[in-house]
Amino acid sequence: MAKTQLPARTPKAQAKVRPTPGARNKAPSPWHERFSWLPLAAGLLVLAVVFVALRSAGSEGPPEGATSSQPVVGADLHSLVIDPSDPDTLYVGSHQGVSVSSDGGESWEVVESLNGADAMGWAFTDGTIYVGGHPGLSVSTDRGKTFEPRNEGLPNIDIHALGAGGGVVYAASPGAGFIASSNAEESWEIRNEEVGGALMGKILVDPQDPEHVVAPDMRAGAVESRDGGRSWKALGGIQGATWVSWNPSDTDEVVVVAVGSAARSSDGGKTWDTMEIPPGAGIVEFSPDDPDTLYAAVHDDPNARIWISEDGAKTWEEL
Repeated sequence: MAKTQLPARTPKAQAKVRPTPGARNKAPSPWHERFSWLPLAAGLLVLAVVFVALRSAGSEGPPEGATSSQPVVGADLHSLVIDPSDPDTLYVGSHQGVSVSSDGGESWEVVESLNGADAMGWAFTDGTIYVGGHPGLSVSTDRGKTFEPRNEGLPNIDIHALGAGGGVVYAASPGAGFIASSNAEESWEIRNEEVGGALMGKILVDPQDPEHVVAPDMRAGAVESRDGGRSWKALGGIQGATWVSWNPSDTDEVVVVAVGSAARSSDGGKTWDTMEIPPGAGIVEFSPDDPDTLYAAVHDDPNARIWISEDGAKTWEEL
C-alpha cells in the first residue's frame, strides 16, 4: 500500500521553542595563566563525575516525577487511550510501562506503578481504571494516581485485550479464551474458549448495549459479538489489526488499525474505506467528547510520537 502524503504542517503546528535552562548569554569566566594545576585538575575531575552521572541517569530513563515532551515507552508500543472523564488525560502504554499526560499531550510523566505492566488493554468505569497485560490486571481506584495488581479469580493472568461497560469487565487471554466478570472481578466466566489468543488491545463495549462488543483480531481485523462474547463474526476492514476505536456517540463509525494503515466504516463494519493516518501509526483513537478529534501514536524507540487531527482525520499535526 502506498504511503499517504500528509499535508504540510500549518504555522500553528510548529513546535514551540523554549529557551534551554542555563542557555542565557553570560560572559565567559576568565582563565588566568597564574591558575595552579591543582584547582584545574580538581575541576576536571568534578566535570568527569557529573558527565558520567548524567549519562547513567539518561540510560535509565527519566527520574520519578520528571516530565518530558514525548511519552517514554521503550522498545514497543501497545496502546493509546483517553480518560473519558477527562479528555485532556492521555495514557500511552507498552511492555515496559506507561506514560501519562494531563494537558492534552503537551507534556508526559512516567506512571511508576505501571512499570512492567505490559499495558495492552484498557477499561474505564465509574471511579476505576483497568489495565491488562502479561502480568494480569492492574487497577486504579484513585483516577490513575496509583495502580495495584488484582488477579484474584482470573482463570489466566495473561491478558491481551480488555474492555468494560454496563457493569461487565471483558478480557481476552490466550490461555483462557474470552472471559467476563459482572461482580467486580470477584469471579470470571469463560464465554468462549476459542476466542482470545488473537485479540489484542482495547475491547469496545457499546454504552447502549453491554452485550455488543468489538475487538481487534490480529488475523481477521475487527471482530464483533452481540451476545457478550459467546459468539463472534468478522467485520474485517484490515488484516493484522492491532487497535479498534469508535465514535462514542455513534458506534456505527468504527476505525480499525494495523501498523501503518487503517480503515474506517460508517455502517458498523458492513463497508470500509481507507483512512489516512500518520506514517507508521499503529493506533488511532477517537476523543471521547469530540468525534472530529482523533489521536494517533507512532513508535519511535524509546518514545512514542503523538499526532492529532481535529477535522476527522483529513489532516494531522504532530504534537
